[in-house]
Amino acid sequence: MRRHPPDPTGRTLVTDEQQRPPAAVVFDALGAAYEKAFAGSEAHRRSLERLLGRLAPGSRVLDVGSGTGRPTAETLADAGHEVLGVDVSPVMVELASRQVPAASFRCADIRELPLDEASFDAVCVYFSLLQLDRREQADVVRRLARALVPGGHLVLATVPLDVEGVEAVFMGQPVRVTSFGVPDLVAVAEGAGLDVLEREETLFTPAHPDAVPEPHVFLHCRRRRDGA
Repeated sequence: MRRHPPDPTGRTLVTDEQQRPPAAVVFDALGAAYEKAFAGSEAHRRSLERLLGRLAPGSRVLDVGSGTGRPTAETLADAGHEVLGVDVSPVMVELASRQVPAASFRCADIRELPLDEASFDAVCVYFSLLQLDRREQADVVRRLARALVPGGHLVLATVPLDVEGVEAVFMGQPVRVTSFGVPDLVAVAEGAGLDVLEREETLFTPAHPDAVPEPHVFLHCRRRRDGA
């Protein structure tokens, strides 16, 4: 870790990079390369098609970890839905705003973003929680479930590995990864008041020189109408 000398008053200088969430630093560095690496995921596109088939016209959708806006926000906005994308990376938010002008994007940490009860018809969470610890992931899923209207839909996709705080290299960037195996991920969703309607598990190899096949899981969930 790079150390920074104290300023003349004796205080340690803290850079903007140190203050930002680690995911912001990683995805600022990746930028459009992330979109290119994952553009070939047919399972992601199938997942979006399933969601589109469940949404009423003009639905309000929250895209958590919206990245470059493609394919999620773009697909939903092109279908006529009102999309708000949220990402911790200002580079990603700038790219998404330029590439998908029909959607709105905010640079924010989903853990801190105020979310009104029952304010979205659907929420998408595609691979955006992997750098949070397990407690934080479960808390975020619960908050997102409460932000859905009763009967609203949540798509939760991740790399389903039973790992916690594992140091790894992702597309050349150092990351710390935490995830759940599929049964535990299903339990997180159900504990948040969601019913799991469908599940797809697949292997995908990103288009990157250092990539290896990685497992992906897509859970399609619905908020219970009784709010339980």
